[in-house]
Amino acid sequence: MGGRSAYDAVVIGSGPNGLAAAITLALAGRSVAVFEAHDTVGGGMRSGELTLPGFIHDICSTAHPLGIASPFFRTLPLERYGLEWVQPPAPLAHPLPTGAAVLERSIAQTAAGLGADGPAWRRLMQPLARDWDDIARAFLGPLRPFALATHPLALGRFGVRALLPASLLARLTFRGDAARALFAGMAAHAMLPLDQPPSAAFGLMLGVSAHVAGWPFARGGSQRIADALAAYLRTLGGEIFTSAPVDSLDALPSARAILCDIAPRQLLRLAAKRLPASYAAALRRYRYGPGAFKLDYALDAPVPWTDPACLRAGTVHVGGTLAEIAAGEQAVAHGEAPERPLTLVVQQSLFDPTRAPAGKQTLWAYCHVPNGSPVDMTARIEAQIERFAPGFRERVLARHVSGPADLERYNPNYVGGDINGGLQDFAQLFTRPTLSLDPYRTPVAGLYICSSSTPPGGGVHGMCGYWAAQAALAGSLR
Repeated sequence: MGGRSAYDAVVIGSGPNGLAAAITLALAGRSVAVFEAHDTVGGGMRSGELTLPGFIHDICSTAHPLGIASPFFRTLPLERYGLEWVQPPAPLAHPLPTGAAVLERSIAQTAAGLGADGPAWRRLMQPLARDWDDIARAFLGPLRPFALATHPLALGRFGVRALLPASLLARLTFRGDAARALFAGMAAHAMLPLDQPPSAAFGLMLGVSAHVAGWPFARGGSQRIADALAAYLRTLGGEIFTSAPVDSLDALPSARAILCDIAPRQLLRLAAKRLPASYAAALRRYRYGPGAFKLDYALDAPVPWTDPACLRAGTVHVGGTLAEIAAGEQAVAHGEAPERPLTLVVQQSLFDPTRAPAGKQTLWAYCHVPNGSPVDMTARIEAQIERFAPGFRERVLARHVSGPADLERYNPNYVGGDINGGLQDFAQLFTRPTLSLDPYRTPVAGLYICSSSTPPGGGVHGMCGYWAAQAALAGSLR
């Protein structure tokens, strides 16, 4: 492998967490090198022409509520390195037969659109928005009793609701279909049944982050986030080697610490001979969650939503009522491909014209399926969109299909198409990848895991890498 013969730290993988770990170490004055198997950095932050020339699609993640609100990313001068956030007028719309529910940046505006449930929305979201900084610091990372004790009232307000099943919280809080569906669509990002705790936590986090920071995308594509992180790392003296797959830890340069932005399955493959049998067995028991089935579209015009309010939103949750969404997520949990899947749609080019040729549009869409499912969900996804946008299919110029197997081939961390790095149920939310007071440290001296298979889990926020680097700085790199 290229570079020097020795570093303070080596990072395997250049996703948001790998780059965050490397930057944290470089800021602390440690020499660091990142090794990436692909020819570009990025992990889940890559973009490319998947359909037709001139149409720039986000290969993995696209809307980034936790990217702009990340306690770590917010401290970095990424705008100096080309990152520009695009904020749609509304973060989210949720079409229903009676018209779309819209999540606005303003809590008051959102409440005004929810009719009789408006006061309930304000009562739910206003205290959490006020306490956002404390909530983010406490919950976007490992479980730290001291951090929870610093602001008990603020964190208690969040925690008592977050531990509930999303369907229960929605029914207790709201009376109408619009508010219940709006919350259910956000909670379904947990990839859990909505009658299972802590699915409500995901709806609360995403809803509050929309009010606090929006659900933006990166102008020009998610690749710009990766490129900005990489450029900043290089200014700090960090080195990055692309087209450099790591097949053995023994092939790496000498380092006091190795941080792995990889899933437990990959860690087992690379380090099985070094890991104690008990730890290796725990990694083998690690549970992966549902997979994703993703479609990227080149369109000749915007989606013809029945309710034009959907054209103000960057993200559109297409799934109908709370009951319909809950039924679809329950089917996935039972190993069945849902007939009417909740479909998460993002229409980047409406607000970022760099994504498509003049007059044309890109569209990003995916639904949840059982892990490793071979079922082609194209027709079901398009039928869902057609429910609320008749004539959509006539606007499709080209489509690119990525099932769970395709996603895993693209990124081995997406085991069975699981883009969250592992099941995020109550038993595995803070105990990923194993039950430990320091989940980033392995029993092998100097070996750490910093992927989304550690707390706080999936998403482009860099917090897994940040906390893993802190563990290394307190351990091998003291």
